Amino acid sequence: MKLYCLSGHPTLPCNVLKFKSTTIMLDCGLDMTSTLNFLPLPLVQSPRLSNLPGWSLKDGNAFLDKTELIDLSTVDVILISNYHCMMALPYITEHTGFTGTVYATEPTVQIGRLLMEELVNFIERVPKAQSASLWKNKDIQRLLPSPLKDAVEVSTWRRCYTMQEVNSALSKIQLVGYSQKIELFGAVQVTPLSSGYALGSSNWIIQSHYEKVSYVSGSSLLTTHPQPMDQASLKNSDVLILTGLTQIPTANPDSMVGEFCSNLALTVRNGGNVLVPCYPSGVIYDLLECLYQYIDSAGLSSIPFYFISPVANSSLEFSQIFAEWLCHNKQTKVYLPEPPFPHAELIQTNKLKHYPSIHGDFSNDFRQPCVVFTGHPSLRFGDVVHFMELWGKSSLNTVIFTEPDFSYLEALAPYQPLAMKCIYCPIDTRLNFIQVSKLLKEVQPLHVVCPEQYTQPPPAQSHRMDLMVDCQPPAMSYRRAEVLALPFKRRYEKIEIMPELADSLVPMEIKPGISLATVSAVLHTKDNKHVLQPPPRPTQPTGGKKRKRASDDIPDCKVLKPLLSGSIPVDQFVQTLEKHGFSDIKVEDTAKGHIVLLQEAETLIQIEEDSTHIICDDDEVLRVRLRDLVLKFLQKF
Repeated sequence: MKLYCLSGHPTLPCNVLKFKSTTIMLDCGLDMTSTLNFLPLPLVQSPRLSNLPGWSLKDGNAFLDKTELIDLSTVDVILISNYHCMMALPYITEHTGFTGTVYATEPTVQIGRLLMEELVNFIERVPKAQSASLWKNKDIQRLLPSPLKDAVEVSTWRRCYTMQEVNSALSKIQLVGYSQKIELFGAVQVTPLSSGYALGSSNWIIQSHYEKVSYVSGSSLLTTHPQPMDQASLKNSDVLILTGLTQIPTANPDSMVGEFCSNLALTVRNGGNVLVPCYPSGVIYDLLECLYQYIDSAGLSSIPFYFISPVANSSLEFSQIFAEWLCHNKQTKVYLPEPPFPHAELIQTNKLKHYPSIHGDFSNDFRQPCVVFTGHPSLRFGDVVHFMELWGKSSLNTVIFTEPDFSYLEALAPYQPLAMKCIYCPIDTRLNFIQVSKLLKEVQPLHVVCPEQYTQPPPAQSHRMDLMVDCQPPAMSYRRAEVLALPFKRRYEKIEIMPELADSLVPMEIKPGISLATVSAVLHTKDNKHVLQPPPRPTQPTGGKKRKRASDDIPDCKVLKPLLSGSIPVDQFVQTLEKHGFSDIKVEDTAKGHIVLLQEAETLIQIEEDSTHIICDDDEVLRVRLRDLVLKFLQKF
């Protein structure tokens, strides 16, 4: 069993597991932090951004395709844990020769589609007249300023995919439900479990009859809107692969939400606007719910909230219809019937309005002060670029960062000098190291495998030994472009036995509770399933020619000699020899057993724990006679 690590980003994993002749890709996250190296794409021509020294983003993002490590056309299936970890799927399904099946839950697929659609829309609506590629030449790249000169494998960076590629990729996905067991070629069985992190997010169990691997990625024990995490099913794992922990282990999500609300209220009370760069799904649902409870008490009922995204309407609607994927409290509301999320009421009362872009209806309805939720969190493309340019010059306004995927200081760099206030309230509900340590003690896997970053404290906090995975035995670590041999070997294989063959067996008890039986059969293997079938009956010779059948190619099974078990008590054996006329018997002890010498017959009987040898000179009658005496002390079966 081997694990191939194709991603260096622990919260955007992409690993390949080879297990029992199947090749399984675990997630295909898209690391977009490289977009921070480029200038923003404004919707409206910005003289200030145009005059900045630097490089502009060319129609796309970075996807590092580590195909020299493994041929992706050999991958049988892809298991998706959550919608953030499927953003690279079109690159794999449409450009690598992959012909397998992708498994994911329905909310993961639908919300993943929204994220991809938003990304494509953001990029395609700002077309570039020119495209630069010569800078990717290594001789030129090393002359560029940092961080471009330090970028790894820029020749593999790709343009953003198209909606046609997105739809083609999503058509290859097979929808699954929690605890649904999926057979892969009869070799292994995979099962998704609720991970508690996002709508439809999953951990995966990959098991054969005698081995079990758990893949834990992007999980949460906090009580938010998704179904709670299924921990019990992770028990008794031979290997637990751990990825997707919180990116900000020192920040408490509840306190971050409190800071978010208080800073938002302070800004709008002073007549300023609040900009929240965000994804169109996920944390935004919880933020809107908190604001719903906070608005009236904070005196914000007259402040408009705007959610601007090409997929804003679809995102808000999807969150209301995936009832079976929500936590129990929200499921209960559906049957009352009430909307599970309060943002439905915010929309009905016109406190929350959503728009596909800043053009059209938004221009007519827009009034200030207000709160705007929009993308992209990197501040490099999307409607957020327009608002950064519009509001950045006033100290009354505030931008609040809640998504932890991007460094907010690097995101703000092209907009400096900036007068507006910047608040960093990263909200990451994924497992922290304390929760992971507790989880591992409860589920007790034999081995834990995780990214190298989780086995040592963060570089900026090297003294914080509590900010790393603590388990016994110590976790095995991997890094990008590394192949890891997982620390257990398959020992057993399940074989079924046909009923008629089972009826013919006659077990004999050789020890209390242990019985054995000999079997003569044909082992039939197909689709990784093994069946013992009765041997073909010997063919009866008949006159004339007959048509050859396929079964005639199977050789007739020979009648097997019986197996022997038991031990030979030397003293009783000597007495038996004497009763049958043997005399002058001498016994010698050896390191492995005993030697019985029949000096008169010039014969030697060597008795050991697992074998008995009769050595005599060309006297077959004597040898057979002694063999029969030995067999009296042994069981046959």
